Amino acid sequence: MSPRILITGPTGQVGSELLRSFAGAGELIPLTRDAADLAAPDHLRACVRDLRPDIILNPAAYTAVDKAESDAELAMRVNGDAPRVLAEEAKRAGALLVHYSTDYVFDGSKQDPWTEQDAPNPLGVYGATKLAGEQAVEQTGGRYLIFRTSWVYGPHGKNFLFTMLRLARERDRLTIVDDQRGAPTTSIELARATRRILDGVLSGQFGDEGRWAGIYHMTCGGETSWCGFARAIFERARGLQSKAFPEVTAIGTAEYPTPARRPLNSRLSNRKLSEIFGVQLATWEAALDEVMAELG
Repeated sequence: MSPRILITGPTGQVGSELLRSFAGAGELIPLTRDAADLAAPDHLRACVRDLRPDIILNPAAYTAVDKAESDAELAMRVNGDAPRVLAEEAKRAGALLVHYSTDYVFDGSKQDPWTEQDAPNPLGVYGATKLAGEQAVEQTGGRYLIFRTSWVYGPHGKNFLFTMLRLARERDRLTIVDDQRGAPTTSIELARATRRILDGVLSGQFGDEGRWAGIYHMTCGGETSWCGFARAIFERARGLQSKAFPEVTAIGTAEYPTPARRPLNSRLSNRKLSEIFGVQLATWEAALDEVMAELG
């Protein structure tokens, strides 16, 4: 019998791609905000019990990093409390929970890429609430996978790519931070990798859950800065609009103050993902090419 697959945030960047990638994998149940508000734990619990999923994919999150600094209670309900409810209900039903987290659980002080063994130390409310969600899923003790990723964007939703394309139409010059480094990761690559991994998990390819359950880093290959990412976007987008693209000036984080502090080093090591599942995402440049081709 085909599994019932519940997908939260189905209109979001990652949720919409999960719907596309998991087509044919089972009965897909898009859990819209109208159906169940992640900020209302009791309602969410009742909804999940009623739907009785075999798999829960949870990419939905409170992602307004700066706004979270003044809206900590709501951020915690969505990023911390909702994953706990989903984990508890998944355990109760014997379902598998796949939860997505972020590089913001780290403080960015390490020089090398972060591994799953490194101790989290979030700099702000967003990272702290996402860490709380991770810990709730782990402590519940059901069947789960947590995928930490970074700098997510794609062909749908609000993201850095669309912000740059909009600013390119509006301005002649841009100043963009150049001392924060990470791997821009597409929603397309995240969804594809998730499908490959779950196909293997469900078929028994990776053995019992004692071998594969846990936290994994999942990002595109390579690294760049936000400034480098912006320049790469403009290079690939020259055919999309007639206006000349803006001049880009690199600046330091200190020159662009924001309510929430950002980690300078957001690079995540994907070694564990490759060793356990044999999965490796495309380089960030190749993934960007694919998104631009889809937009173009």
